[in-house]
Amino acid sequence: MSTNVARATLPAAALLVAGLVVLSLAVGAYDVVGGEQGREMFFITRVPRTAALVLAGVAMSLSGLVMQMITQNRFVEPTTSGTTEWAALGLLVSVILVPGAGLTVRMIIASASAFVGTMIFLAFLRRVVIRSTLVVPLVGIMMGAVVSSFTTYVAVTTNNLQMLGTWFMGSFTSVVRGRYEVLWVVAVIAVVVYLVADRLMVAGLGKDVATSLGVSYEAILLGGTALVAVATGVTTVVVGFLPFLGLVVPNIVSIVRGDDLRSNIPWVCLGGAGLVIVCDIVGRTVRMPFEIPASMVLGIIGAAVFIALVLGPRRRA
Repeated sequence: MSTNVARATLPAAALLVAGLVVLSLAVGAYDVVGGEQGREMFFITRVPRTAALVLAGVAMSLSGLVMQMITQNRFVEPTTSGTTEWAALGLLVSVILVPGAGLTVRMIIASASAFVGTMIFLAFLRRVVIRSTLVVPLVGIMMGAVVSSFTTYVAVTTNNLQMLGTWFMGSFTSVVRGRYEVLWVVAVIAVVVYLVADRLMVAGLGKDVATSLGVSYEAILLGGTALVAVATGVTTVVVGFLPFLGLVVPNIVSIVRGDDLRSNIPWVCLGGAGLVIVCDIVGRTVRMPFEIPASMVLGIIGAAVFIALVLGPRRRA
């Protein structure tokens, strides 16, 4: 690929995602052009929903990228490490203990819970000898299943099971003006990840290499986990689960472009946003005026890609 062509691909990808954003704004059961209150509905529901799609996609794909760096495993992301299940437990605890709290308080509690859960997962990995990279996500999935079972039990005993199911559906139907703004913290996280990309990449080479190069491995581990916890917590509070997004996008970008973390970050952000928008548009159109949650479409795509990555000869590292 020539240098000029390589330089043109990122703007072309950005234009493609911008086209998907415009399409997302135009698609929906309510007629925002000819409807009686079309203009109001456009700014109350359609714009917040599309913004949430972009921010949630960026949040989860970046979270997967960071987790894969700090665990040195390409199959780890928030939904295969139990991080989202811990965030869900934190959200349920916030509903029980602080029923009148706003989204910001719920986001803080969910992020704190996700941070604790991720640190438990990382501590477990450091204390056992794992001979296969596939064992790591399996351990995370099993730990997440245990936490999810406990969360369900607490929800049943406190009569919050229906709320829990609705909240974590992974649908953007309920996203309206005033309910998604906390997602803008994702923009700050993206900037921080870009600034510390070199240190994350060094940490991804292992503790011994990072220490010999003068990088505080423990500090990078804690900082990266905190970024992932906040991104996962805020996404869980606003839209629920988005399975495999952090697995699919970083791996595809890495296969196509290599492992230069900093130069891959814009591609990961565009890929995450574009994939979530496509899944949401598919969910909105296949049974219009009814909707299929974007997480369901994403789960089908993500599972297929996950199997392809496991079976693929090139990505067994």
